[in-house]
Amino acid sequence: MNLKDWIGRSEEVSDIATATPYAALSATFDRPAQRPAVGTPLPGLWHWLYFLPLHRQSEIGPDGHAKRGGFLPPVPLPRRMWAGSQFTFHKPLRIGDVMTRTSTIHDVSEKSGRTGPLVFVKVRHEIRREGDTDIALTEFHDIVYREAARPDDVAPPPKAAPATSAWEKKWVPDDVLLFRYSALTFNGHRIHYDRKYVTEVEGYPGLIVHGPMVATMLLDLLRHQLPDAELASYAFRAVRPVFDINHFFVCGEPQADGKTFRLWAKDHEGWLTMEATAVIK
Repeated sequence: MNLKDWIGRSEEVSDIATATPYAALSATFDRPAQRPAVGTPLPGLWHWLYFLPLHRQSEIGPDGHAKRGGFLPPVPLPRRMWAGSQFTFHKPLRIGDVMTRTSTIHDVSEKSGRTGPLVFVKVRHEIRREGDTDIALTEFHDIVYREAARPDDVAPPPKAAPATSAWEKKWVPDDVLLFRYSALTFNGHRIHYDRKYVTEVEGYPGLIVHGPMVATMLLDLLRHQLPDAELASYAFRAVRPVFDINHFFVCGEPQADGKTFRLWAKDHEGWLTMEATAVIK
């Protein structure tokens, strides 16, 4: 089996940007939960509330994801994580839009890491509004697969987050926050809600806070500071897992050009867990 044979495979999904998921994520982020009017722009990354993975129950694997194969390549390594993403915002998506997302396997690469083999899969998503030939949003999604944890594994040395920031918000994750985000994105990955599984099978100390949720919280911090700003691009990279056993912070600061913003997340000890860059129009 050659995993690179999956490069170029594509699938297409259509959805409607309805108001209730928007209001539900607002409530989850402790914002007012009114259902928005038709035409309200979706905040950055809130398109993840749509195009949900609707695999039948019989198609779910032991980790809560769909069984390997199908659209994504059948990578034999058991642990799967969202490594990062890159976005270009061409046109706003709005409540009421009928949307189509075309997803394509952009690249598959195999590498050897500190703890063994790694497989990186990059997926390109293109979202268009009904009737448009132009793309509204381009997204590249980086997935990494790795071996199961071993008792002799040594964690990589952590990297200190910046000591100061212009903006900072503290989050105290718990089972309910993680459940609500999993439910909103129809994410069955057991590392986010099954404590017995995540600690005994995958070897983590607690439930893992969703990387995409942290990435969205970073943009929500920017949105709180600049509510009328329109995004041009955004990229984030996961550096270190965040667990529900401790609080964490999302932080940010504007750069000298006034359009670029450095964003990052840090854990309760000040270690960097995610770094990101946003550019506004």
